[in-house]
Amino acid sequence: MPPESQYEETALAESREKVEEPPLFKVLLHNDDYTTMDFVVYVLESIFNMSEETAIQVMLNVHVRGVGVAGIYTYEIAEMKVEKTTALAQENEFPLLVTMEKA
Repeated sequence: MPPESQYEETALAESREKVEEPPLFKVLLHNDDYTTMDFVVYVLESIFNMSEETAIQVMLNVHVRGVGVAGIYTYEIAEMKVEKTTALAQENEFPLLVTMEKA
């Protein structure tokens, strides 16, 4: 094997090893006494693309535990989902709190 191709293979192997997965973030919904269960289900279906059954399960989890995971995404997508959810809640006059934290 010529020396150049040996170096190319080494460089390719190193570049493959260095590729890291981006960190993931959990989008969290927080329970409150004013946001309706129906609205939370609607948010989970429309913004987080959940089926009705899954959305109801997550909503009940938020209701019982006080907080629940709506999804896990890369930073930019999690941030966008938080912003969309917050805007939709404000438009509908609900104080739904949505946060994100590193998974």
